[in-house]
Amino acid sequence: VQLQASGGGLVQPGGSLRLSCAASGFTLDYYDIGWFRQALGKEREWVSCISKIDGSTYYADSVKGRFTISRDNDKVYLQVNSLKPEDTAVYYCAVQNSGYRGSDYYTERYYDLWGQGTQVTVSS
Repeated sequence: VQLQASGGGLVQPGGSLRLSCAASGFTLDYYDIGWFRQALGKEREWVSCISKIDGSTYYADSVKGRFTISRDNDKVYLQVNSLKPEDTAVYYCAVQNSGYRGSDYYTERYYDLWGQGTQVTVSS
């Protein structure tokens, strides 16, 4: 059972990237999937989540209107547009903890499987 984020890179301010989250050994479609990010020297912060039930999407205020989460063919994507230097971070995808009964999808405890992250660097 593994989870892998990919698609990061170096991009200029205002640029875009498409991050992907893929799983091996299980099906992502059965879970809520979240994206988090961690900048150097800072705590990991929640970015976005997509529901397994109806595909509802949720975003942190800092990325609303610029980032779009989606799922297709058992992968989850995070389209990141209008990137700013403050978006520089390692981005992680995470799988819902199916044994957790809370609804706080914006917290780390909502998830129990994390993949290796992908670095996004926004710089001119």
